[in-house]
Amino acid sequence: MRFETQLDTVVIAILIAGLLPLVCAAISKWGDKTYDNHNPRGWLARQEGFRARANAAQQNCLEAFPFFAIGVVLASLGGADGYLMETLSWTYVAVRIAYIACYLFDKANLRSLFWVVGHAIVVYLFVQAF
Repeated sequence: MRFETQLDTVVIAILIAGLLPLVCAAISKWGDKTYDNHNPRGWLARQEGFRARANAAQQNCLEAFPFFAIGVVLASLGGADGYLMETLSWTYVAVRIAYIACYLFDKANLRSLFWVVGHAIVVYLFVQAF
């Protein structure tokens, strides 16, 4: 497999990671007839249960995404192995999806574990930049 092909799949992984906040936002709002599109943040601030957790997951995804994306770019610029970048990128996406699922189903300890694994992957990407 050529490096360009690997880079293409890495870009797709970055795109998916960038779309995860939108998935969380949709989950937090979906199906509730009281949703107020004139004041969505106020409406979300009053939510409880899985809607509140989906909103919190959205915020965390937004916070984590730049760190991941920059890590991938720096690893690429540093000449990291294409297979390694591909594996780390897709593993990160899988871990973030598991993180979101744990948030939605209120599995706090497991969610924290996935958070740590995701950040460890990103730190490893930064290490690959050297």
